[in-house]
Amino acid sequence: MKKTVLVSGGNGFLATHIIDQLLERDYQVKASVRNEKSATKLRTTLQENNTPRLNQLELFYADLLKDDGWADAFKDVDYFLSVASPVFFGNADEEEQINVSKAGTLRLMGFAQAANVKKIVMTSNYGAIGFSSFDPNHLINENDWTNINQPGLSAYEKSKTLAEQAAWDFAKQNNLNLTTINPVAMFGPALNNHISGSFDVLKTIVGSEMSVLPKINLNIVDVRDVATMHILAMENDQSTGERLIASAPGQISFQEMAQIIQETRPDLSKNLPKRTLPTWALQIASHFNHAAREGLLLAKLNRQIDTTKADRQLNFKSEHTNRDIVIASLDSLAANI
Repeated sequence: MKKTVLVSGGNGFLATHIIDQLLERDYQVKASVRNEKSATKLRTTLQENNTPRLNQLELFYADLLKDDGWADAFKDVDYFLSVASPVFFGNADEEEQINVSKAGTLRLMGFAQAANVKKIVMTSNYGAIGFSSFDPNHLINENDWTNINQPGLSAYEKSKTLAEQAAWDFAKQNNLNLTTINPVAMFGPALNNHISGSFDVLKTIVGSEMSVLPKINLNIVDVRDVATMHILAMENDQSTGERLIASAPGQISFQEMAQIIQETRPDLSKNLPKRTLPTWALQIASHFNHAAREGLLLAKLNRQIDTTKADRQLNFKSEHTNRDIVIASLDSLAANI
């Protein structure tokens, strides 16, 4: 008998890839969407991308912030992939983001517990692991936690950190099988016009919103690899109780991204910044500007990451290089700007 997997936030950048891969692997899939319009969009997306076995996909209307619909969605579910995140608008303050993120996480874990699901795999964030590490001699791993009082830490990263901590506390108190996947900045091809927040970096570079580029290195990962890691973690008992970093090897700078744009997508390169912003200038600006404080944190972070745990436990290796990831992301960006 086919195993049934519930995926929350079915229309999301990552969730659509997870659903596509689950159906490729012949799972019975349930997915939550907000409304009928979202359901139509998801089915159309999967049809246009030639996803097989769409008759094995069942959609439910449910909101992360409400109880309605979740009991039905969790009925007869073997595994739960908790992918959805709350959607915030510009006027949401930090406390609201934290409270909503924690409440949404615990709501779905409570329903998963009541449904006796075999395992939960939750999408967390690398920001919960490595955003207060500055020692270049330290190889960052899954035992590390970000200090939530770190100057320059965004409300998003703080809320994801506290939501993950709340999830682990709940899982331990209720004997739930939980694994978290902690992706670095997530790029890659979008299956529809829903792209991740990480694309703001490329939008900023391409759209000439910066006259100069700060000296910032990033760790990045392809969304297809993150989707695969979720499924491998779901299937593998060895990952239960573990956090797993999802990252492509190495790092890439804003300047290297700009170079790739110029070389491979010249039609997007006419407004590329030509100069580099020294870190000392970012340091000065950070005293007066919140965005500069966040940028300074990114510029100073240690970017040495140990990704061997996913390889050991899941036999997982990133299938895409940093250059490949950026090029695939540019194509999705060009189709949606």
